[in-house]
Amino acid sequence: MRNKKVTQKETVNAPTSVTKEMRERFHNALLSVTSDRDRPTIGTLSEKTIHAVIKNYIEPDEDKQEIPIGTHVADVFTGDHIYEIQTGNLKRLCEKLSDFLPMYKVTVVHPIIRKRKIFWIDPDTGEMSNPRRTSPKVGSVESAIREVYGIREYINNPNLSVRFVVIDADEFRIKDGYGKDNKKHGTWLDKVPTDIIDDITFECPEDYLQLLPSEIPEEFTVNDAANFGMKRDEASLIIAFLCKVNVIEKIGNRGRSYLYRMRY
Repeated sequence: MRNKKVTQKETVNAPTSVTKEMRERFHNALLSVTSDRDRPTIGTLSEKTIHAVIKNYIEPDEDKQEIPIGTHVADVFTGDHIYEIQTGNLKRLCEKLSDFLPMYKVTVVHPIIRKRKIFWIDPDTGEMSNPRRTSPKVGSVESAIREVYGIREYINNPNLSVRFVVIDADEFRIKDGYGKDNKKHGTWLDKVPTDIIDDITFECPEDYLQLLPSEIPEEFTVNDAANFGMKRDEASLIIAFLCKVNVIEKIGNRGRSYLYRMRY
């Protein structure tokens, strides 16, 4: 396999593959995008900030951004390689992937927010609160497989790779919901990256075996994965995904549980 072992601990608590040059490129992209924007205000941005920053991090040359190819527009096109940045709902890329993959190398870039601070904006005054806490929601490569599951039918295509850019971010919401503080179901406005934590590429289906615990035996059940430290619901999802992309196979039962075996 071509990548380092990725674990929940690593995506939360950063040993990182990000080099000094990558970090500089990320912060240059962040400065380029945010320097001509005011802080988030109530209104509509033409492009959400995370998408814009990651696009400029991948390719700062604007002549290679937003390139028409057939009936679609590629986020980045270098001449032989397409990069599609998708912050959520990767299934929406299926039509593009069907058209792009026969002709080009394609990398789907999915940002993962590791930690986020939440700022609230008063809809009447525009005043922004100081963040009182960091959101307890923590992003990880493992949890992002829920998104990748939406493009599982393309994972075995040799022209496709999936790149996870793990970031920290500030999140801005409007206090227009309900409850005593008007925060419940308040409108989400924007997320602004603050730092890059990791940058991981899965280039072929067997790379996804890294999502299983390194101690897991060649033949295993979901219970085995959970016993080695995975959350049970994540273990079930990841194992189902690995079956779909043919890097593990179901070989029978152990008691009342399905038994799986690695194919690589």
